[in-house]
Amino acid sequence: MLSFFATGPVIIAVLLFILPFEKAARVIAAAAETALFGFAFYVFLQCKNGDITQRIGNYEGFLGIILTADTLACVFLMLCSLLFLIGTVYSFSDKHSRLFWFFLFTWQGLLNGVFLSNDMFNVFVLVEVATVVVAVLIMFNRDNRSMYDGMVYLMVNIVAMQFYLFGLGYLYKLTGTLDMTGAAEAAVRMENASLLLPFALIMTAISLKCALAPMFGWFTKAYTPSTPSAATALLSGIHAKVGVYLFIRFSAVFKELMLTDFFLIIGIITGVTGAVLALSQTDVRLILAYSTVSQIGLIMIGLNVSDIHFYAGGVYHIFNHAIFKSALFMCAGVLTKAYGTRDIDKIRGVLKEYPTVGAATAMAVLGIIGTPFFNGSVSKYFITSGAGLLVEGLVVFINLCTITVFIKYSAMLFGQAPDGFTKTKTDVFKQASVLFLGALCLAGGVFGEQAIKFLFGVDASIDAAGYAVKTGLFALSAAAGYLIYKHFVKRSKLFVKLRETDMGFRWICVSIGGFFALTLITAKLFAV
Repeated sequence: MLSFFATGPVIIAVLLFILPFEKAARVIAAAAETALFGFAFYVFLQCKNGDITQRIGNYEGFLGIILTADTLACVFLMLCSLLFLIGTVYSFSDKHSRLFWFFLFTWQGLLNGVFLSNDMFNVFVLVEVATVVVAVLIMFNRDNRSMYDGMVYLMVNIVAMQFYLFGLGYLYKLTGTLDMTGAAEAAVRMENASLLLPFALIMTAISLKCALAPMFGWFTKAYTPSTPSAATALLSGIHAKVGVYLFIRFSAVFKELMLTDFFLIIGIITGVTGAVLALSQTDVRLILAYSTVSQIGLIMIGLNVSDIHFYAGGVYHIFNHAIFKSALFMCAGVLTKAYGTRDIDKIRGVLKEYPTVGAATAMAVLGIIGTPFFNGSVSKYFITSGAGLLVEGLVVFINLCTITVFIKYSAMLFGQAPDGFTKTKTDVFKQASVLFLGALCLAGGVFGEQAIKFLFGVDASIDAAGYAVKTGLFALSAAAGYLIYKHFVKRSKLFVKLRETDMGFRWICVSIGGFFALTLITAKLFAV
């Protein structure tokens, strides 16, 4: 019953909202998330025997609503369930209202529906409602800043999804079906020229959901001070991957039109731009948010090179990024509350004052920068192993930028706590959550080959000599990153100016229109 993944969390959400006892609601929430993860893992194991399909209404052909659990959908489903379970444990001792739990479970049900749905219109509805839920969580504390950011987040996504809706309507007119598989079969028999407009419209919306350059100005609006820490971790860990997931799905629908070189270049630009903007920030959440933009650029590079190992590296990096970025946001939530500030320059001595949270932060940082034997090193190894010299060099440069960002970020682990600092007790549920995620960063590197085989069914073996070369490149990048940070980043006024740059609603809309025009023209010139 695949539909349970969408309907079950919503039913639980309603139950938690009407339950009058908040402590009981937390216990039920934790038990429900554990059961959902167990069910997702069971379906993932069953999917190894073949794709699982549920037809709502038992209609033949492509009529009705079709839910499909293939390998990719099951991995996303399991990842979503795992992160929401950890987010629930992390929030267990927080005094959140029943409304928070209602939105959390509703959000999970909507994301599960996106991962399982084969109906393109259902995807539109589920994504739109999920956007509303996220906007409400951004505005949860109702202060002026969060209300503004939440409305910008909501309106930008509504504008982008109108592109998707118009493209979907045109595609339906051409193919006569709303099913992805049916549309893909019909598109193969059609002239590429007739698919140009729906392709450009839909891929523009999906690219915005991926937070690709130059349309990522809305993305950081979700990380206001009032957004609950668990929500920021889930936003970066799994919600931000919805666009990437849809990109993979619609790549199959528009197989003959996919502009792999175009999106490869966009991925490179996104990776570099996101890292540079992360370097310019002093707000802990914004550093991590722009870093997410950079890592999505890296994922897009992996998804747009025609090599199975390269592709496996890109998809595995989605999984890895969800783990280490969720850990970083959860650790940041603990630390910003403990130190009473989000300014990275005013947080020091974390390893001494909060050793568990500091250790989890360190493991997550080692993962994201691609340190040998951590999960990021494995996915980045495969991302670079199938590329040409130019692309490999650009990936190494993006990783150099990432290393520089997290040299700046890691400064808070060392030194002495600022004057006037009073240590507070950290809740055991939060410590357990972040330490578990940190341990996964190490396990995902040590057992990287086995993880790729288990998750995606790809026999991706690591060549010892090649891995040694990558380790040498990492060591050189780490040394270069330290020198760049010490002698350039800390002294340059350019980063101060970049920090003050804020792309408003109007310019984000202009960038959406520009991206659509660029995609349409490029497809016309190179795909037809």
